[in-house]
Amino acid sequence: MATKEVRYKEKTFSISYKIVNPNKKRDFIVLHGWGSNKEIMHNTFKNGLLEYRHIYIDLPGFGKSLNDEVLTTSDYKKILDIFLKELNSKKDIVAGHSFGGKVATLLEPEILVLLSSAGIPVKKSLKVKAKIATFKMLKKMGFGGLYKLFATKDVKGMKKNMYETLKNVVDEDFSDIFRTFNSKTLIFWGKEDKTTPLVCGETINRLIQGSQFFPLPGDHFFFVNNSEKILKILSKEVIDANL
Repeated sequence: MATKEVRYKEKTFSISYKIVNPNKKRDFIVLHGWGSNKEIMHNTFKNGLLEYRHIYIDLPGFGKSLNDEVLTTSDYKKILDIFLKELNSKKDIVAGHSFGGKVATLLEPEILVLLSSAGIPVKKSLKVKAKIATFKMLKKMGFGGLYKLFATKDVKGMKKNMYETLKNVVDEDFSDIFRTFNSKTLIFWGKEDKTTPLVCGETINRLIQGSQFFPLPGDHFFFVNNSEKILKILSKEVIDANL
C-alpha cells in the first residue's frame, strides 16, 4: 500500500492506493463504491489480468484516503485525473462499482467496466420521501445539525462533509452521459441487486451503444462471488480489442 498527495482546488488530498504487477505497461484501474474501499476490490480482482498493472484506489473520504471537503462526482473525477497522471496511467481499463461506476465513466477509459453502477435514479419510497421532507423543514428552522438522525446508513460514523457529498451524488441522473459514451463498455450486474436494481443495468445497456450486458447471480456485491467469470470475460474482450 502507498499514499500520494495531490493538489486540487488549492487543497491537498492524500490518496491511498495499492498496485499489483507494477512493471506492466498497461493499466487496470479499479474503483470501489460508496462506503467501501480498495481492499474488497483488490481481494476480488488481484488474481486476474496479470498482464496489466492493477491500481486499486481509496476514493477521498473512504478507506485510508482522508477528506474534509464537500465534493461532487466531477470533483472525484478531476482528483483522480491528477492522481493517475502522476502515476503515468493511460486509463486502458477502468472498472467501477456503484458510485465508482459513475466516476469510472467520467474518466473516459479505453474500456469501461461497470459493476452494478449508480447513475440511473431509483424511485424513492413514500417513507424515504417523508424523511427527506422532514429534514428539509427542520433545516429551514435552523436544526440542520440533526442530520445524523436522517442520514442513510452509508454515512453513519462519517463527517458531515461526507453526508453533504452523498447528497450531491446520490440522485444524479447520468442518462445523457451514458448515452454519449462511446468507448467499449462491459456491464456486469447482480440479478438480485436491490440497491441498484437490474432494470438500472438494462437501462445503461440500452443507453451506451454497443455495450455488453452480463447479469450474474447475487446482490449489490455480486462481483465478489463471480470474480473468475468476470475476469474470464474481461480477458477475452481485452484480447479481442488487441489491448
